[in-house]
Amino acid sequence: MDNKKQVLYISYDGMTDPLGQSQVLPYLTHLSNHGYEFTLISCEKADRFATTRDTIQTICNTAKIDWQPFPYTKSPPVLSTLKDLKAMKNLAYELHEKKSFSIVHCRSYISALIGIELQKKGVAFLFDMRGLWANEKVDAGTWNLSNPLYRIIFNYYKRKEKLFFEKADYTISLTEAGKKEIQGWKHLRNNPVPIQVIPCCADTNHFTVKNIDEDRKESFKKKLGIGEQDFVLSYLGSIGTWYMLEEMLDFFKELLKYKPNAKFLFITGDEHSLIREKFIERKIDEAKLVIIKADRKDVPTLISLSHFSLFFIQPFYSKVASSPTKQGEIMAMGVPIVCNAGVGDTAEIVKSYKSGLVINEFTEKGYRDTIVQMDSFDYDREKMEADAKEFFGLDNGVQKYLKIYKQIEK
Repeated sequence: MDNKKQVLYISYDGMTDPLGQSQVLPYLTHLSNHGYEFTLISCEKADRFATTRDTIQTICNTAKIDWQPFPYTKSPPVLSTLKDLKAMKNLAYELHEKKSFSIVHCRSYISALIGIELQKKGVAFLFDMRGLWANEKVDAGTWNLSNPLYRIIFNYYKRKEKLFFEKADYTISLTEAGKKEIQGWKHLRNNPVPIQVIPCCADTNHFTVKNIDEDRKESFKKKLGIGEQDFVLSYLGSIGTWYMLEEMLDFFKELLKYKPNAKFLFITGDEHSLIREKFIERKIDEAKLVIIKADRKDVPTLISLSHFSLFFIQPFYSKVASSPTKQGEIMAMGVPIVCNAGVGDTAEIVKSYKSGLVINEFTEKGYRDTIVQMDSFDYDREKMEADAKEFFGLDNGVQKYLKIYKQIEK
């Protein structure tokens, strides 16, 4: 007889999205080996679902995860989210009637609206917050608080946020900085919030120099025009709302004064034309720019071409609770990072593990002060890889989740 505990995992992010593949499925596939049977509700974007559905279904079938995808509704704003929320809620209730879930694991705020209702039916509610979502919407400019509608929505989610923290059987924060911020809120001081910090994981079995095929690496270098004498600064991931593309290009322009042999390698599927446009605006030789869209299987090899990897993230208030996925992946490859402070625990991790350099200001002087440290930066590549496995490793995160599951399961 199968005595596995039934867990419902709800995500408004799709499993066919990159984050679903890197930050949800690896955990669930491992947790399913430890006495838990997962049902996974996710909201899928049509284009990605069409191209990646079979891959995700195979992963879920192998791990015996009951994947329940449904279509993401993009427009109109607000109403589309309400439509999706209602559909998710109805599906969650229907599934609970069949399976009697022990735990509902909710990824971020939209999902938590369902989780807190299922809690009333005797299901343990795990709030995996992923960040200060309502504040992120404001910081990103998605919710303009001068618009009365968005102010109403923001205030609604801030009230719900308080309720999530108060009612959740446990809360997951991506950062120590986020945990400290939440526990310092006056309206929660009389109701201590049980919070466990679990940063965005890196699959250190995938992101490891042990997986690098030297012939494949040489093939990429030839294809991308990277020579043996070139100094490669890389950027990994999307060029989205939070990433400071212009400041990163300014940093590279300053780097060229010290290292004329430098090239900037972008490993991204996003905004290739925008990157080139901004490059040209700065009158930087286009031969110094290399952009490639890569399959996940090739990302470790491409990272390994780097001497340093760079990312600057807007240090908004909401970013106190953010953990960049790329940090663990790059660190696991033994490549030092250049980053800025004010984003979750990022700078503290870099300093603590001696895994890179932290820029102090987005000015020519700030760039120069960091650049001159590059040649003398002393690090142990093997130790960096081991540290990444210890701090960002999937196994470490899985063990923390297991401890929480066992503590709260009904």
